[in-house]
Amino acid sequence: MQQKRNIQIIEWEDLDKRKFYSFGIFMTMTIRATVYPATLIRTRLQVQKGKSLYSGTFDAFFKILRAEGIRGLYRGFMVNTFTLISGQAYITTYELVRKYVSQYSEDNTVKSLVAGGSASLVAQSITVPIDVVSQQLMMQGQGEHLTRFRLSSNSETGKPAKFFGQTRSIVSQIFAADGFRGFYRGYVASLLTYIPNSAVWWPFYHFYAEQLSKLAPSDCPHLILQAMAGPLAAATASTVTNPMDVARARIQVEGRTSVIETFRQLIKEEGCWGLTKGLSARIISSTPTAIVMVVGYETLKKLSLRPELVDSRHW
Repeated sequence: MQQKRNIQIIEWEDLDKRKFYSFGIFMTMTIRATVYPATLIRTRLQVQKGKSLYSGTFDAFFKILRAEGIRGLYRGFMVNTFTLISGQAYITTYELVRKYVSQYSEDNTVKSLVAGGSASLVAQSITVPIDVVSQQLMMQGQGEHLTRFRLSSNSETGKPAKFFGQTRSIVSQIFAADGFRGFYRGYVASLLTYIPNSAVWWPFYHFYAEQLSKLAPSDCPHLILQAMAGPLAAATASTVTNPMDVARARIQVEGRTSVIETFRQLIKEEGCWGLTKGLSARIISSTPTAIVMVVGYETLKKLSLRPELVDSRHW
């Protein structure tokens, strides 16, 4: 009987950094553009009271499409593209912390957990202000009555201002209402959502990949196993952290300040089922994201291997 091969992990020191960052920006942008509509839908589902706007993910998709068109599914997208910066910070932090932890432990689970949590801490410090603005833009249109800030109309045409005008309007309203701190509203809730999410995702990703490698034929390409492991890890992490994600969305959009009070109000109004709001949309968005991210990220690392290491690796 043939012995199963372990999934090979490309570490930070194996990479050509110039290639890694060049390909990485393109990959991140492609992923964000693909899954952004699901992110917008998830936000609206989490913020709405009960089922006042939409009965579910697909109902939201078709209603937004009919009422607001394709552009409605991409409200706030241009602002959200600035998270490319946090995406690169996330990847760099993950790989560097993983390398650092390997000096003290060779356990892959420990390295992935610590590196994933650290990467989210750094990335969220950059992402939260961008999220606060982009989420306010996401809620415009059918969901504008659920948010504190509205887009101002052009005095001559009566229509909302174009992109830069919309963004400037929301930024000005946030600053006028809350000052600089307003751009970090929900920062603690974001950390409590994404640090555990990332800390759970990476260990489960490697765990599922290893388990699948034991079940699959020995000649099965590792990339296929990794592409299957990614969505499984994403679904696991999304389910574990969704209650906090609901609280985070409400704090940032509605202007709340207390995580505990937000949970109390949510459970009082909608019961424990309220904690699952947007979960299906989150899993639907995280599944293709995980597949594209894993295939893209692992391919990116292979393309970025230092030339002298290419022939020494077998996939």
